[in-house]
Amino acid sequence: MPLPVNPWRGIIAGTGGHREPPSPRQPGQLPLVCNAFGARRLIIHGNEKMIRDTIKAAQVAAMKSGDKARLAAVRLILAKLKDKDIELRTAASLPDDDTLVTDVLQKMMKQRRESIAMYEQGGRPELAAAEAAEVAVIEDFLPAQMGEDEVKAAIEAIKAELGAAGPKDMGRVIAELKARHGTVIDMGKASALVKAALA
Repeated sequence: MPLPVNPWRGIIAGTGGHREPPSPRQPGQLPLVCNAFGARRLIIHGNEKMIRDTIKAAQVAAMKSGDKARLAAVRLILAKLKDKDIELRTAASLPDDDTLVTDVLQKMMKQRRESIAMYEQGGRPELAAAEAAEVAVIEDFLPAQMGEDEVKAAIEAIKAELGAAGPKDMGRVIAELKARHGTVIDMGKASALVKAALA
C-alpha cells in the first residue's frame, strides 16, 4: 500500500513552501506558510500550527503590539469560532478543524462585504472603512483561494467523474466541489460557475 502523501513536507527552510500573505506584514502579524493545496499553517520554532492556532497566536501578538483594532477583529473571529463549536457539540460528526474555521471566516467575509456595499450606498464611508479593516484581518487567516480558471477546471473534472450533464446534477457537483476544495473556494461564486457549466 502506498504511503499517504504529506502535503507539508518540504515547506520549511526554503525547500518548496512560501510565506503568506505576500504583502508586507503589519506589526503583530505572524508569519505563515502555504502548502501546495492552499492550506495555511503558522510556523513557530519549527512547529506546525493549524489556522485556529494561528488566530490565537495573532491575538497574543496584537495584545503585545498594542494594535487595538486588529485585536478587536481577532477577538471577534474567536468569538464566532466559539459559537460554532457550541453549535456542533451535539453533531453526529465534526468537520476537519481547518474546514470548520475556513467556513466561519468565509461567512464573516461575505457579511462584511455586504455591509460595505450597503454603507457605501448609504453614504457612510467611515462605517464602510471599519468593515473593510475587519475584512483585511480576516483575509490574513484564510487559505490562498483558487483562481477562477482553477475552479472551472475542478468543476469540469467533477462533471466528467460524476457524468453530470445538466441542471439536475447541480447539487451533486456542488457537494463534491465543496468536499474537495471547500476551504480554498468561495462557494457563493463557485455555485454560479457550476450553474453556467451545467446550463
